Amino acid sequence: MATAYPARKIMVLYTGGTIGMQASANGLVPASGLEQRMREHLTGRTDITQWQFREMQPLIDSANMTPRYWQRLRVAIIDAIEVQHCDAVLILHGTDTLAYSAAALSFQLIGLPAPVLLTGSMLPAGTADSDAWENLVGALQALTQGAVAGVQLYFHGELLEPNRTAKVRSFGRHPFVMLKRLGGAPKAQPLPAALNYRQAWQPATVAVLPLVPGFGAALLQAALDSGAQALILECFGSGTGPADDAGFLDVLRQAQSKDVVVVAITQCHEGGVELDVYEAGSRLRQVGVVSGGGMTREAAFGKLQLLLGTGLPPAEIRRLIELDLCGELC
Repeated sequence: MATAYPARKIMVLYTGGTIGMQASANGLVPASGLEQRMREHLTGRTDITQWQFREMQPLIDSANMTPRYWQRLRVAIIDAIEVQHCDAVLILHGTDTLAYSAAALSFQLIGLPAPVLLTGSMLPAGTADSDAWENLVGALQALTQGAVAGVQLYFHGELLEPNRTAKVRSFGRHPFVMLKRLGGAPKAQPLPAALNYRQAWQPATVAVLPLVPGFGAALLQAALDSGAQALILECFGSGTGPADDAGFLDVLRQAQSKDVVVVAITQCHEGGVELDVYEAGSRLRQVGVVSGGGMTREAAFGKLQLLLGTGLPPAEIRRLIELDLCGELC
């Protein structure tokens, strides 16, 4: 069982999001000034260890989150641990893409010997019934008391695993849920050196395509022609698609010949992909589609960003997709 170490010094990285937003003529917008409000709110508390604050630039609504911003966060986290000598990091983040960022950072920080929590709020700090201070204080307390190394979400009193979690509601309590996905994939041993948290990576172009009845070759071809380096197919059930559509299968063959990695995940909230159960799934496997097992969309997207971004060969990427790197498949 992983050991939890109480934090003595926490770095708070503020990216924007609802937690620190203020009203404008066009609605809520990210705003500076959260550090001072935090210091006033936390004055006199003895259950929270020493902390310092860094405001990321630019502050954003999390709807504007990008893989390039994840790069800046990764650098800021490593700086906090290895230069500022903090032993834990708390990221304040908008909820809309919080699960994506948590999953992506869990891959980008493989091997980091410190805990990283992400939290935010459904309502801005200071508004009626806001959950901002509840989440912020609770996350700081969790780090003070001790958390295991690696990335987790903290929301409404719960610690959530980054590669199983999705935002399932846009209002109210407990918007994040750990999905019941299939597990049991073997662990990748040893991990390639390129996946260590100290190794730089470049953002990749990954397209996500949810299949619907009648989804045909033309839409798939458009995604392939867009220059995407990988495609995530959100398949039906245990990993099926329009396998009786010769044109659809031909585009998937093209993808393989062009070294475009195609990963199948399920649209279902529970379960996972097992491509060999149905003929409609095994035909996808035959034309080069790789099983994403029980990975969530967020986990598959974050994993592909890292694997593609580190420049690994396509065959190695396909191999690692089906092996567990940091809890996404176990």
